Amino acid sequence: MSDERIITERPITMVELSEDLDNLEKKEKELSFRANKTKSYLKQFVKIKIKDAEELRKKIEGLEVPRIKERQIVKIIDMLPESLDELKMLMVGETTTITDENMKKILDVVKDYVKKR
Repeated sequence: MSDERIITERPITMVELSEDLDNLEKKEKELSFRANKTKSYLKQFVKIKIKDAEELRKKIEGLEVPRIKERQIVKIIDMLPESLDELKMLMVGETTTITDENMKKILDVVKDYVKKR
């Protein structure tokens, strides 16, 4: 049996996962079947470059929105919502509530990256 353990766990964006898979492919020369399927999926749905994703994360964190969680920020970066309704849909099922005013601040930051797509 393997002696591997999870040391830390944190949500990552789709673009970060795509980058990790690219690095793994360079190192291993060939990806597993599941990793190849994941990479194929990511190519279809990644909407942003890694540099822009990191920049957007910093900007959203800089807004200091009360109670926003890291996984919610990751969802926002992955989906790049363009309207208040789209952003609200991303927050459905979360136990935290974010005010409309704070959601509008988030959308103002995100809209610059939506244009870059």
